[in-house]
Amino acid sequence: MDFDREIDRTQSYSSKWLKYQGRDVLPLWVADMDFRSPQPVIDALHRRVEHGVFGYTKAPGELADVIVARMAEIYSWSIKPEDITFLPGVVSALNLVCGAYCSAAQSALTALPIYPPFQSAPVNAGVGLSTCEAELRDGRWSYPLERMAQLFVSENIGVFELCSPYNPLGRAFAADELTAIADLCCDHDVIICSDEIHCDLLFDGRRHVPTASLSERIAQNCVTLMAPSKTFNIAGLGGAFTIIQNPALRRRFRRQMKGVVPDVNLLGYEAMLAAYRDGEEWYQSLIAYLQANRDFLYREINALPGISMNQVEATFLAWLDVRSLELEDPMTYFEEAGLGFSDGRDFGAPGYMRMNFGCPRSVLERALERLDKAVRDR
Repeated sequence: MDFDREIDRTQSYSSKWLKYQGRDVLPLWVADMDFRSPQPVIDALHRRVEHGVFGYTKAPGELADVIVARMAEIYSWSIKPEDITFLPGVVSALNLVCGAYCSAAQSALTALPIYPPFQSAPVNAGVGLSTCEAELRDGRWSYPLERMAQLFVSENIGVFELCSPYNPLGRAFAADELTAIADLCCDHDVIICSDEIHCDLLFDGRRHVPTASLSERIAQNCVTLMAPSKTFNIAGLGGAFTIIQNPALRRRFRRQMKGVVPDVNLLGYEAMLAAYRDGEEWYQSLIAYLQANRDFLYREINALPGISMNQVEATFLAWLDVRSLELEDPMTYFEEAGLGFSDGRDFGAPGYMRMNFGCPRSVLERALERLDKAVRDR
């Protein structure tokens, strides 16, 4: 696993790299790593392509069994194959959840800053969007429970969009934190949509806690969204799944899908199965490499004037506070310095930037050189 290898993606129709085509800007924005996927995934795709017939395809029966076994082994979470629904992506699932569980008179609630589709999904589904601000306590971000309780009542909330681990803040929530959030939702008859797409990407020996694994009560009120796409860098193949243990909620979700959401494509299924079944060795090496990247970035950025980075517990995304630089347009300023970050405004947090460190260390080193010059040139 050579994560130090720089791979030219400029001719591969990569969304990440096409954004700055023809410009000397390092793309450090979208949550897409610049690493080759695990060799078992590549081999499985080769075998399927060699078959040569690409007709309509259903999920391999083994895939659901592998996911069930994975949930039991890693999280001690007992689920059944029928709890799983496959679909092309987590973003489409967010939209489906808002439509399935909110009436036209209701709203979905989420906390800012947040991954932009959390804000657009309710609007797309034709329901209201309510937001609150995440709280920073002792250097760690958390959900504002008192404010949430108020909004559940005053804003007629039908769905709470939970991001765990939290993108872009890099939080990996402990069981007691999640229990407090989930119990509050249950007390107010608010469905929990728990986006756990970064569940495999935790650092410092932490272990992810699926929200629905906390209690039977919470499980019956929760829709869990997962995918191997971020972990194994296969997002372009389009494969994700929901885990819904409440049969009534599951039926509503599937009705919302019907006639609108296509099946996962056959290569997506092959990649998902190979990643989960055979990608463990690659995955362990990835986590070690990403953690070292995080430590390098944290040390170097926090030594710069006017900028700070949070301590990332999960994801390969750093959250940079650049408010002290007093930039009129931070996004444009950094692009002109050769740095393509994600704009905090899109997450509901002006004055912040999100930086993807899922790339070879040499790319980060070049990025830090440019960032150092951009900050000191102020």
